[in-house]
Amino acid sequence: MIERKFVAEKLKEFQVQEFVSKVLGSVGQSHIKLQRTPLGEKIIVFASKPGLVVGRGGENIKKLTKSLKEEFGLENPQIEISEVDNIFLDANIVAEMISTSLERFGSSKFKGVGHKMMENVIGGGALGVEILMSGKIPGSRAKRWRFYQGYLKKCGDVAIIGIRTSYKTANLKTGVIGIQVRIMPPDIELADKIEFKGEEAKVGVVEEVKETGVEEKEKKASEKKEKKDVEEEKSETKKKDSKKGSKEVKEAKPEEKGKEEKKSK
Repeated sequence: MIERKFVAEKLKEFQVQEFVSKVLGSVGQSHIKLQRTPLGEKIIVFASKPGLVVGRGGENIKKLTKSLKEEFGLENPQIEISEVDNIFLDANIVAEMISTSLERFGSSKFKGVGHKMMENVIGGGALGVEILMSGKIPGSRAKRWRFYQGYLKKCGDVAIIGIRTSYKTANLKTGVIGIQVRIMPPDIELADKIEFKGEEAKVGVVEEVKETGVEEKEKKASEKKEKKDVEEEKSETKKKDSKKGSKEVKEAKPEEKGKEEKKSK
């Protein structure tokens, strides 16, 4: 019984969201939350353009409250509007922007629209994005074009729950173009992402070891240089001493010759 109750609430929330999106049109609507309060049902509309949702003097909200009472039998629906912080991380808003630009400029500039929107999503901080456009673009034959960038999960529980997906259509003269957007947000928790505790401390220890190793190498190099300098000085002094000794011997030889000549006389 409890499961059926939850399913019925979620189904009602989905129906309300579909109805609100049809009534409001292209106002940059992201999603809707339905909350039950003691005063009545509270409907929070997340949108990128709150001014268009409200309308002049709150005309749109008045019409919406009337239609919600008639369609779903809500006694006292209270509508709140909250602005989306980053519109390029919301798949619904991105898909709506692509559909409006295609309806405005036509299918001839679909590549520019896809690449520009992809760059905006990655610039907004997303880890990965995939945009699929299927239909008669640019020719008369139906094709499917894929624009993708970054890292995107395709299988597993993360691909079903974590990745934001949206499906929209653009009505053109040549036919209907289907738009599918998948965005991988930056705050997603991945199962294969591993973080080590105390990693900063390990890095500090490694850096200290590296520094000590460099210091020891520098000390050894300086000691080798000192030894070489000492040996070179010794060799130079030996050479100088040997040169002096040879000069004294040369000077002494002519004196001995003179003495021998005197003795012979």
